[in-house]
Amino acid sequence: MDLGHADARVVVTGAGANIGRGIAQCFAREGARILVVDIDAERAEAVAEEALGLGAADARAHAVDLTTEGAGTAVIAACVEAWGGVDVLVNNAGWSEPGWFAQQTDRGLWRKTVEVNLFSAIDCTQAALGPMRAAGAGCVVFISSDSAFGTIRQGIYGATKAGMIALARTVAREHGRHGIRSNVVAPGLVVPPDDAPVGAHSVWAAGTDALFTADQVESVVRTQALRRLTTPDDIGHAVLWISSPVAARQVTGQVVAVGGGSTMP
Repeated sequence: MDLGHADARVVVTGAGANIGRGIAQCFAREGARILVVDIDAERAEAVAEEALGLGAADARAHAVDLTTEGAGTAVIAACVEAWGGVDVLVNNAGWSEPGWFAQQTDRGLWRKTVEVNLFSAIDCTQAALGPMRAAGAGCVVFISSDSAFGTIRQGIYGATKAGMIALARTVAREHGRHGIRSNVVAPGLVVPPDDAPVGAHSVWAAGTDALFTADQVESVVRTQALRRLTTPDDIGHAVLWISSPVAARQVTGQVVAVGGGSTMP
């Protein structure tokens, strides 16, 4: 089935590693034009090159710290300048420092997590709505998480990811009349493959064990109906479907959990 992504103008934030990289690669295989956005310039350039090799009609890197003033506007402006508009925005940029809620009392930690996970999505979405409204079409995909529904040692992260769900549904209700769809993909645990580069800025930079031990990963898998790890491609394929103007034309305001049944919202 042709999902209608050939030559689509796609922005993926946090696309330098893991889930974001997987999403960018999936759009590349569909022949989309992709703006690879990441704080890590080297990783953004590498993923853009990979995308071209996988069949992207075009791919460009845009290195930016999305927590800085005007970053979202600059990202969307870069896409519009390159290709005349934006068809799909994937708000994937995220950061987490796992810990017990009662112990994470540092306001700075909360502010950083909110800025990276939630405000970057607010900023980019507000900037994208103008050109999407002008075109009478567009799709915003928010990458949330199982943690949005409550998981241990993910209180701050989960709170920001729950906020993305409310934001996505507000955008869906307010802008559906302009032909704009807004949905959520909520991944379960996605561990970068051992041979996948992540870059110095990634939460995975210190290695998987720095965030989750092998026993913790196994305990997560045991909670899943399908009993297997979720991959970046699993998330990418879900994003391809939910952003498709053909396959998901009438889908908006929805949350699709992609974690092997670890949650069923």
